[in-house]
Amino acid sequence: MSEPQSAQQTPDGAQHRMRPARLLFEPEAAASDPEHFFDLESIEDPGRLLDRSTELTIAFRAAADRATEFQAMAAAQLADPGRFDRVSIAAIAERAEWSEDYAKRMVEFGLELLNEQPPPE
Repeated sequence: MSEPQSAQQTPDGAQHRMRPARLLFEPEAAASDPEHFFDLESIEDPGRLLDRSTELTIAFRAAADRATEFQAMAAAQLADPGRFDRVSIAAIAERAEWSEDYAKRMVEFGLELLNEQPPPE
């Protein structure tokens, strides 16, 4: 895993401070205050701030991993040759903004996940 960086060098050699990326769907309070992020800005104790921001980082990673699994399963279902409305790998790639190679790998991963699931009762 790479280490986080607090500054990034631009092509002209200048450095600028990196800001945390905004979520696409942040809590409502974030919309009214762009500096607001899960109340982290209000934590003054650096130890507590590290603990809470680490918890959020782990939670976001787990959520991203789980969302990726759902993407893969959906891609596999859309590409299923048994469906009358089957979608091509190229169409899946375009819809998900992936390369065709990545879409193909996601379909394969999704098939693996779907084959591991127990049948519905």
